[in-house]
Amino acid sequence: MPPAQDLLSSVFGFDAFRPGQEDIVAAVAAGRNTLAIMPTGGGKSLCYQLPALMRDGVTVVISPLIALMRDQVRALTEAGVAAGALTSGNTEDETRAVFDALDVGNLKLLYMAPERLASGGTLNLLRRVGVGLIAVDEAHCVSQWGHDFRPDYLRIGDLRRALDVPLAAFTATADAETRDEIVARLFDGAAPQTFLRGFDRPNIHLAFSPKDKPRQQILTFAAARRGQSGIVYCATRAKTETLAAALTEAGHLACAYHGGMEAGPRRDVEARFQQEDGLIVVATVAFGMGVDKPDIRWVAHADLPKSIEAYYQEIGRAGRDGAPSETMTLYGADDIRLRRAQIDESLAPPERRAADHARLNALLGLAEAPGCRRQTLLAYFGEAVPESCGHCDLCDSPPARFDGTEAVQKALSAMLRTGESFGTGHLVDILTGSETDKVRARGHDRLPTFGVGREFDRRGWQAVFRQMMGRDLVRPDPERHGALRMMQAARPILKGEQTIELRRDTIAAAKARPVVKALVSEEDAPLLSALKAKRRALAEAAGVPAYIIFTDRTLIEMAETRPQSLDEMARIGGVGATKLDRYGAAFLEVVTGASAELPHPARRRLAGRDAGDLFDRLMEVQSRLSRGEDGCDKPLSCSASLVAKLAELRPRDMDALTRLVGARRADRFGRAFLEVLSEA
Repeated sequence: MPPAQDLLSSVFGFDAFRPGQEDIVAAVAAGRNTLAIMPTGGGKSLCYQLPALMRDGVTVVISPLIALMRDQVRALTEAGVAAGALTSGNTEDETRAVFDALDVGNLKLLYMAPERLASGGTLNLLRRVGVGLIAVDEAHCVSQWGHDFRPDYLRIGDLRRALDVPLAAFTATADAETRDEIVARLFDGAAPQTFLRGFDRPNIHLAFSPKDKPRQQILTFAAARRGQSGIVYCATRAKTETLAAALTEAGHLACAYHGGMEAGPRRDVEARFQQEDGLIVVATVAFGMGVDKPDIRWVAHADLPKSIEAYYQEIGRAGRDGAPSETMTLYGADDIRLRRAQIDESLAPPERRAADHARLNALLGLAEAPGCRRQTLLAYFGEAVPESCGHCDLCDSPPARFDGTEAVQKALSAMLRTGESFGTGHLVDILTGSETDKVRARGHDRLPTFGVGREFDRRGWQAVFRQMMGRDLVRPDPERHGALRMMQAARPILKGEQTIELRRDTIAAAKARPVVKALVSEEDAPLLSALKAKRRALAEAAGVPAYIIFTDRTLIEMAETRPQSLDEMARIGGVGATKLDRYGAAFLEVVTGASAELPHPARRRLAGRDAGDLFDRLMEVQSRLSRGEDGCDKPLSCSASLVAKLAELRPRDMDALTRLVGARRADRFGRAFLEVLSEA
């Protein structure tokens, strides 16, 4: 089998691995049980697709959503890889084609949903076709307390034992607790080779904003990115529909998506989003793991997500192609109350609800961060970042800070003097000196802390408490109806042993009309538009999403570098051998404005490689010597395929060359060929 680097280039069209991929590919290809936690958009799928081509047998990929499986199968097929999926969404003809390919041994990757493992015939099928590897995508779905729990994922461990083959599990959203569950349930507790790769997505710009006319904030954000594909996440189904209507009225291509829709309309939205440039989908989190569109340019949250893991996964759907992308998350007091209520009203045991409150606290900490958001986000996942990222809203415009030690001490004192039995609302009443019925009835108007916080109004104290929760200094107690409880980290501040800075939380003023951000320079924009038009035409003709042809990032590189030959086109990121052969000439014609002269197929396969230049020089030698040194001999030549083989194998002596081309051709061309080969 070709080595990983060759397959990476020839099949997938990439010159180099992304950070972390190469070691994971090596481990999976070697047949070691593997757990890889990689950032969303970090290239997880390649880490099992490439080893599947390096190993014998079929690789079974357990994946959670039909849309995701179908997209990956389409992309692999376009790249020349034999892949298929067995899903409930298949037509009879599609299912028959997959079984036929399995029967004759042509399929390298077989995708299936975990629910199919419940079928009695699945195990017999997998034994019969010779499975060599199991790959599990979105492995965090095995966690019974995770937000994406899928009960059928619990069957995967049994499948691994029954087939006795290695298993590779991948996820982007596993904290330490979830990682332990994955190891226990998929690997029987025997530690796999684990890769914990960086969670940083430096191409994604992070931003939060307090709610202030939130519908207008979303419309303003979308207006600044008009024509770019985006997702707006909402907490309720009704909100998706009203906000989608508002975006449509403002002149955007927008549609709603939520779990209450019929299956047909949902599929229509999914298909439109994959195939149409510039469509905005306003969705609940039902529009989630099935999204495999690499060129989503922005993600906005109209409401605060459930947790920092959910936030990370949802923003990670932007910029999977590595090109610059943006996010914006709105939040307000109502959001926090809703999320707290959802945790407190769940049937989970108290310790699980306490952990969920801590996760929400972490998200609040990100929303109320006094400095670089990326440092705060990555610190949650255990990554220390020594310097500010320079690519988030707080690095763009650092917020004003103040010494909040005294304010935090006052808040903690009010909590302790009331027995840690009350939530934010009552504590704010005490601090601001509001003589409510509840305050008077409990005698809290006679506490030393009553009225000591009049330097802030009610909204100011709510901001202080949010930041305290964001630093996990205080946490709602699930067993005491959300009363705030002081955490260990707050004690040094209360005792005056440690100081703390807080951010002045003010409602952001409405900004001037935004300027649309361009993906390329003004001079390259017309070419990018033409390339997108060609991509769309080819995609519609083939009935596939536009990005299956080429991603935005690939087209941007074409527009910026303007390749003048297929060799130069082959060096564009994302242009593999199959896609070069299928689409290279069409896109080259757009760039150059002239019909491209197509070289022999054998030469096209060498495009962008040193062997291509060597092929050209060997063909020149052959042309010069086709009638011998004096031009009087009988014509003789090597086929283009044979010359390509010489360019790739590069024989070093006459014996090796003669074995490839035969004695007659070696006699005519041998010395001249070897001279060219030795120079190379």
